[in-house]
Amino acid sequence: MNKGQKDLRADTRFRVLRLLNENPQMSQRELADAAGISVGSAHYVLSALVEAGLVKLSDLAPDARRRRYAYVLTPRGVAELAATASRFVARKLAEYEALRAEIERLGAEFGLDNEVTRRDAGVRAPAVGGDGVAREL
Repeated sequence: MNKGQKDLRADTRFRVLRLLNENPQMSQRELADAAGISVGSAHYVLSALVEAGLVKLSDLAPDARRRRYAYVLTPRGVAELAATASRFVARKLAEYEALRAEIERLGAEFGLDNEVTRRDAGVRAPAVGGDGVAREL
């Protein structure tokens, strides 16, 4: 598996953990839609998270004919969410810096005024505060 595939899997895992932390009663279909993945992928990710002990299933429907579960993060799952969030932000900031550098190179190569180009495109640069939270400038 190459780096791009690993990053995509890590991003998907982060999104799923984050969504479940916010709303553990999401159905697999709702989770898939919100995470931008297929229902089959959502099932696969959920199964892996349960197997890893990061998520536990709670049965919400007492009627055996209607299966409805809550996907609750375990304490290990909450810790993994925090660690994954940190790696996610670091990776996205590195991607942002690489894009910014490429824009600067293209601006220099084609004689574009990068400040005007960014302003006209409505792009705002993120800033990370002392608390580690990204904000727009």
